[in-house]
Amino acid sequence: MTWLVPLLVLVPLLGAAVALGLLRHQKLQRAITVVVLVVALAVAATLMVLVDHHGTIVVQVGGWDAPYGISLVVDRLSALLLTVSASVLLIVLLFSIGQGLAADDGEAPVTIFYPTYLVLAAGVLDSFIAGDLFNLYVAFEMLLVASYVLITLGGSEQRVRAGTTYIVTSLIASAIFLAAIGLVYGATGTVNIAQISERVADLPEHVQLLLHTMLLIGFGIKAAVFPLAFWLPDSYPTAPAPVTAVFAGLLTKVGIYAIIRLETVIFPGPQLNNVLLVVAVLTMVVGVLGAVSQTDVKRLLSFTLISHIGFMVMGVGLGTVAGTAAAVFYTVHHIVVQTTLFLVSGLMERVGGTTSTRSLGGLLKAAPLLAALYLIPAFNLGGIPPFSGFIGKLGLFRAAAEDGSPLAYVTIAAGVVTSLLTLYALMRVWDAAFWRPKPAAEAAAPHATTAEPHAALRSPEPAPLTVSEETGEAFHPGGSVTVTDAPHASSASRPTTGSTEAVGEAPTKVRLPRMLVGVTTVAVLRIRRPHRGRRPALRVREPRSGVARVAGPVRAGRPRR
Repeated sequence: MTWLVPLLVLVPLLGAAVALGLLRHQKLQRAITVVVLVVALAVAATLMVLVDHHGTIVVQVGGWDAPYGISLVVDRLSALLLTVSASVLLIVLLFSIGQGLAADDGEAPVTIFYPTYLVLAAGVLDSFIAGDLFNLYVAFEMLLVASYVLITLGGSEQRVRAGTTYIVTSLIASAIFLAAIGLVYGATGTVNIAQISERVADLPEHVQLLLHTMLLIGFGIKAAVFPLAFWLPDSYPTAPAPVTAVFAGLLTKVGIYAIIRLETVIFPGPQLNNVLLVVAVLTMVVGVLGAVSQTDVKRLLSFTLISHIGFMVMGVGLGTVAGTAAAVFYTVHHIVVQTTLFLVSGLMERVGGTTSTRSLGGLLKAAPLLAALYLIPAFNLGGIPPFSGFIGKLGLFRAAAEDGSPLAYVTIAAGVVTSLLTLYALMRVWDAAFWRPKPAAEAAAPHATTAEPHAALRSPEPAPLTVSEETGEAFHPGGSVTVTDAPHASSASRPTTGSTEAVGEAPTKVRLPRMLVGVTTVAVLRIRRPHRGRRPALRVREPRSGVARVAGPVRAGRPRR
């Protein structure tokens, strides 16, 4: 059954090619994408059963043995992650089809979404079966190229800016990883992971440290560990909801998987274990503090994503079987829960029109099922028993307690604080979005959504001018622009404020922006009223001195008879 292993990569790539050729047939594209992911899930599940009963499966592509050929390896860890990843990819695709979110806002080329999504799936699945470092690099580049397209779908200014940050950071990580591969090959004569693990012990200690550090930095950027996670909170929230869910659930876990392989196969010793524990503590604490300070649901979830990456790094850094097992369990748990929360945030945006907690409200009455869909994974991520989050954290804390070192107990304390603050941040969203009623201002007027991030910065439409029949002046209710039919009168004889009796409301003393003055001038040109042969002029009252200055004559239309 070794022929099943290459199908995990070949089937999505062939499906992407076919879907790309059917650009004008979206229904066929959609059907092909669903069928391909169903086949990938079936293959992954079959391999998981086979590996559990018969042991590790190794395939040498093309019949070329290592170190010259490409090795594909499926063991219990990779089979488990293959099955979970294929399930998540299929579920997110069905979600995007059901909600009509594949193109998000109608601006994205939906015909590109499906083939790009399949290329992303091929890259993710290939990462889990790569048996050599160079094939792992190719898998990383495959999924990253697809992610470049998906994160900028729609071409909005905000997405392009976020995509630029994501692309530059990913290219730096890829360059570091590629340089590390070259150094590893120069030092050991191979890039096969199994052979590297046999030969690396013969290298000088400082060479081992250099190779270990470079590989760890490259994988750490992809896994979004502190301080290499600066790019994530600004990149993920801008993408469409299905894309963000896949990125949060799978792309960072590919980096965690690479770190697990690095620390358990290539460098199994305690060389950098303490460094990993310190990084884990900082990742947990800094990430959750960033989450607590957010008012946007997607950005808050992005920071919780970073903080809980620290739990997985904590298990790997302990360097024990119990710690690694707990890290693997927590990785699977986090893939499912974090993906669910990002999908729910997309539904919240769809129902409430925004992801800002300042504008959301009343969702408990508007969508009770959505409230339950948010509350359950929120409790899970916070570590409330009997959910999987509690079981995973309990396993990590027990492994740290068995280690017994002071640094291990520090990680336990950081984990407890992170769990409590995570629960606090998620319940604050629950209170703002679901429990409290919708804010009155938001209920009365439409609010800016994340699809239009600069809508709040647009200039408001000027209110219509009100003309006083007694004084012949036109007043703007929100400013101090007036039009008078006595352009040559002295400042003392001209009124500087409107007639409250005629207008009904005195104008405010706030000076209008110059842009609105120009807009108001255009509006004044359309005012037609008999002026006994005089030409009205635009007067702008100075807010402090009260002296009106004439901006220039305005040609009046013919009086109506």
